[in-house]
Amino acid sequence: MSEKVKTILYVRLPCWKIYPGGVIYVADYIHKQRPHIDQQILDLALITPAQRKQALRESIKAMQPDIIAFSWRNMQSFGPHPEDDALDVVMNYDHSPNPWRRLKAAFSAIRIIYDYTASRLRNFGFMRLARKMMPDSRIVVGGTAVSIFGKYVAEKCPGNTVVVVGEGEAAMLSIIDGEKITVGECYYKNDKGEVSFTQREHNFSLQDLTSVNFDYVESIFPAFHQYTDDYIGVHTKRGCPYQCHFCLYNKIEGARQRYRDPVEIVDEIESLYARFGIHKIWFTDAQFCSTRRSTHHVELILDEIIRRKLKIKWTGYIRLNYLTPELAEKMLASGLASLDLSFTGTQEVINSLTLGYSLDQQMQAFQMFKDAGYTNQKVKLYMPLNAPGETVVTLQKTIDRIKELYTMFGRENVLPFIFFIGVQPGTPVEKLLIEQGYLKKDYNPLSFNPFVIKKLLYNPKPLGRIIARSYLKAVDNLDTNSDYVGRATMDLIEQELKKPAYQLSIRELVRQTAKVHQN
Repeated sequence: MSEKVKTILYVRLPCWKIYPGGVIYVADYIHKQRPHIDQQILDLALITPAQRKQALRESIKAMQPDIIAFSWRNMQSFGPHPEDDALDVVMNYDHSPNPWRRLKAAFSAIRIIYDYTASRLRNFGFMRLARKMMPDSRIVVGGTAVSIFGKYVAEKCPGNTVVVVGEGEAAMLSIIDGEKITVGECYYKNDKGEVSFTQREHNFSLQDLTSVNFDYVESIFPAFHQYTDDYIGVHTKRGCPYQCHFCLYNKIEGARQRYRDPVEIVDEIESLYARFGIHKIWFTDAQFCSTRRSTHHVELILDEIIRRKLKIKWTGYIRLNYLTPELAEKMLASGLASLDLSFTGTQEVINSLTLGYSLDQQMQAFQMFKDAGYTNQKVKLYMPLNAPGETVVTLQKTIDRIKELYTMFGRENVLPFIFFIGVQPGTPVEKLLIEQGYLKKDYNPLSFNPFVIKKLLYNPKPLGRIIARSYLKAVDNLDTNSDYVGRATMDLIEQELKKPAYQLSIRELVRQTAKVHQN
């Protein structure tokens, strides 16, 4: 039945420039399973906004695809990335002591909301254009935005559209083969506008995912070369067993971890290295090194990289629960470029967010890296400041722990990255904030209301003002102080907490903070 499908056009919807790994894995898998199908990848992220609609129109006209598959990466405006200054705008609007800057921030917020609204409408417009040009073709929509807001997307899509939540390989193959019920978790909107839902029965076996054939990828995606000067994403497993209060990975990919063959993974890395000279690899797993079993899997991958003497630099989000001195040595020997990990310097916040690790273990693991031959790899600390459970006391503890890391690795090598919890629908933190009255029970997570959007970037009083004003001052001082903005911000926060006004009222601040964050 797959002979009925002869052509597939993958359309990567506009976002900031970041390697489109999900689309590439799906296209490569389909080629290996159904090699007779002609595929092409159109990446609208690489095309100027004014030319995107025309580029899509020309691709559809030239290919006449039987399936048009759209990949939608991000939908909410508060997700931090290089082309979005929403965080700075919110901080200035809420907390800047300068009225003029607050006014400017208000106008900037209007621009962001306009872009946010227009971008979403344009994406649905691309789908309507595809339906108008190809009335009998099947439209498929996937990607991380869809995995979070699948039902909403399905309701807005044209008829005869499948919206895939989570993994796309098996779902796409079943669509190609004309199966009556699409494999995986999917929404289907028929020609009458009715939306039905199929529950996922099982997860895709990653043992079926062999090394990507990049010669083939290059043939269907010539623009691939525009990504070869930066980190290329490679994933080693899917699934996450942890229940972090702000994260949806365990729902999107499932709670059970599934693993790719380590040899196939390193074949893929070696192919990138030998074929294109790519030597920077980002492991795109939810967390590269997270459970006892996955730590063993990581070790097999690193052994293979070392055995082949690949001169690469790699990184990814790392969890250090089960690190050993031997594994730390192998990470460094195989080309670890930086340690990227979630960090808060107090067990109280770790427990509040159910991050599932011990701070003492984490600090011991840092020492293992230092003892294993650490040189000057960057230590990137992604810190959910002012998350539920944060108090003045826990904030000071985090500052103290960061100072320990300065001593251990050198101040210039430790990069505190400040972010705030982004409230996602269906997460425990969302439920908690609704119970507390911070969010209304019937709030719309995809609202265009700026005051709702602002709340979804969680940074409440009383600590919010201290953190935000310290950050804004650190940014202002960049011209005269070349220090990294995250380090400067933490220094300024500490200075604020030491002021007599804060010291005299610390009990009141603790009381207020505890009231805001109470469980």
